Formats: sequence, structure tokens, C-alpha cells
Amino acid sequence: MIIGVLGGPNLNMLGKRETKFYGSESLEELQRNLEDVFDKHIFIFFQSNHEGELVDFIQKRVLENDLQALIVNFGGLTHTSVALRDALAMLNVPKVEVHLSNIHAREEFRHTSLTAGACNGVIAGFGAQGYHMAVNAIEKMAEG
Repeated sequence: MIIGVLGGPNLNMLGKRETKFYGSESLEELQRNLEDVFDKHIFIFFQSNHEGELVDFIQKRVLENDLQALIVNFGGLTHTSVALRDALAMLNVPKVEVHLSNIHAREEFRHTSLTAGACNGVIAGFGAQGYHMAVNAIEKMAEG
């Protein structure tokens, strides 16, 4: 299965910023770990600090029809981006939103996800393990 893993603003700073919320693992370590644990899948990783580049990535995948599932963590754009939500709605594959921290136990503005409604489910608060949970959920959805 080909699974896209899409990261938004500041995810490139994992391991360096607010480790009490986001952990000490870098984005590269998180990606390598996913590939090692789920070696039967092909992962396409993309991270950008720019909303339009994230929308472009999703639109390209819609047009090329080359993903079988998508895991997203849009960071702060989760709470503000109608454009990302609309782009996700065009992608007709299983989609799981992941948050490293428990967004519902943090500042009130983080409690609302504009993008979650275009996903099959949301996993929050389990650190990098949330990405593993997302792959497991995608595998279950693919089984039917």
C-alpha cells in the first residue's frame, strides 16, 4: 500500500521544540521508524511550512491517483485552513488526522479541527505512536 504522510508548519522542528508536547524524536526519526515497522508499505513523506504547498501536494495526488491512503498532521493549519479541508475532501482514499499532543487538553483554539471532518478519523495525544495507530487504522479500513 502507498501511504502519504503529510506534515504541516513546524513539524520540521520536531525534537527541537516544546518536547513536552511533541517529544524528542525528529521528523526524520519518526519517518524512518514508520518505514522500519511497516516495511510492507511504501511511504511518501512531505512536509511544508506553507499552506499552498500542502494543498498542491494533495491536488497532485488527486490528479495522479497514486496514493492509497493519507496520514495528515497540519500543525497549526489544522485549526485555520478551509483550503486544506477542501483539498482533503477531493481525495477519495482513507485519511487519518494525527496530532502528537492531545489538542483537547491544550489551549482552547486548538480544540477545533477544520480538517478533521474530511478525514475518516483523528488520533491525538499519543506522540509518534499516533502515526503507527494511523497505519493500523488504515490497514483495517483497507480490509473492508
